[in-house]
Amino acid sequence: MVHRSCRAIRACLTVASIVVPISAAAQQPVAAAQQISPAASQQPAAQAPAVIPVKPPVFNRANELLPAWLRLRGEFRERMEGFDGLGFNSTREDLYWLSRFRFNATVTPSKQLSFQAQVQDARVARKTVGPTAAPFKAAMDLRMAFADVGAASGPVTVRAGRQELVYGEQRLVGHVSWLNAARTFDGVKATFRTKAFAADVFATSVVRILESEFDKSGAGNRFAGVYATTTKLIPLASVEPYVLFKRDVNLRPEAGGLGTLKETTTGVRVAGRLPARLDYGVEMAMQRGSLGTDDISAWAGHWQLRETFPGRTAIRLTSEYNFASGDSDPTDNVRGTFDQLYPTPHDKYGLADQIGWKNVHHARAGFEITPFKGFPVTTNYHSWWLAEEKDAIYNAGSTSLARVATGAADRHVGQEIDFQVSRALTPQIQAAAYAHIVPGAFLKEATPGASYSHPYVMVTYVFLADK
Repeated sequence: MVHRSCRAIRACLTVASIVVPISAAAQQPVAAAQQISPAASQQPAAQAPAVIPVKPPVFNRANELLPAWLRLRGEFRERMEGFDGLGFNSTREDLYWLSRFRFNATVTPSKQLSFQAQVQDARVARKTVGPTAAPFKAAMDLRMAFADVGAASGPVTVRAGRQELVYGEQRLVGHVSWLNAARTFDGVKATFRTKAFAADVFATSVVRILESEFDKSGAGNRFAGVYATTTKLIPLASVEPYVLFKRDVNLRPEAGGLGTLKETTTGVRVAGRLPARLDYGVEMAMQRGSLGTDDISAWAGHWQLRETFPGRTAIRLTSEYNFASGDSDPTDNVRGTFDQLYPTPHDKYGLADQIGWKNVHHARAGFEITPFKGFPVTTNYHSWWLAEEKDAIYNAGSTSLARVATGAADRHVGQEIDFQVSRALTPQIQAAAYAHIVPGAFLKEATPGASYSHPYVMVTYVFLADK
């Protein structure tokens, strides 16, 4: 285990040692070597040699040659990641590669009409522990295909087809693009805009990534809602109320068997600025409904306060608390575990993504500094506790991670310290990070109790971009 962990860290450092010099070299002025000595400055000035601007390859400038109504964009992402202590078991470790290719085409016949399509191919290599299908792998398929009717800034716009849904900080609805095979929905979304507010009304079904056939939605799943935004209610703040409806089939109620989920989530998000360089974010949501013979009664909240200091290094301090209800009694036909719906949960409750927004108290303290322009360095401390001792702790993907059926003797789940740095190596290439979890009393009771480590290095290259 130690040998493999060292190998993972060495691999990350090797990639970083290649990446950083490239970044530094990219920042050097083209004519830095053509400095004039004091003696030479006394001579008559000579015409400086012309500096020929370096253009990207012809292929990357293809959009300059295409008609204005057609735009192409490509993206290749490579990420090396691993773990040591999966399931908090010291014998489960791995180091593997995730590759993803995307290609977009946008056709805009007029300001009132546009079409967009995106194909995606996602692959995983050298993964030997755990699953290797979706979301790690998704063979070439049509990820998005939609039409927009109405001007982008007009009073009404309708989008129909396979599309992403992204709202707020994506704690409940997002594209989860961090995953190799990200999420989309099939359906229709109408956006209404006035000077005072904007509102999306949508009716969709989540797309299931299938191994050997065309990705499909449906199968009893329905996801619809209204999400509004206004900046007129609270000074220097955005207020975002929403109502979301989720339906799914063949889920298991507490009494057993299979039932149909009918769940409504009602909530509001507020994000704004305060005096003394402070900004804040608050989101609260309540869930009601049924699953078969079970009633649903759950809620969750997010509270964050940040301070940004003036100066070149742009130091930022973050304090945050998150709560999501759990199920106090697994036999009373009342489901109290909050459902985080379809989020983008990466780095919301810890960089290792071992904890999700379900049955949890989560405290976070963060520190960010930018020692060089465009080079933010962030470190965070996290600590978690169970909301209900008879319920499980769940990971970012909503899967039960550990449970003590008779009730945990101690609610403290554990702690995480994480570190990450991001850097645009050129205008088109980014990324590295490391997270380490120390198990608390609950994880030591419910699992083998080993620590968990998660390193990754990621590079994204965007080609055929306008800039």
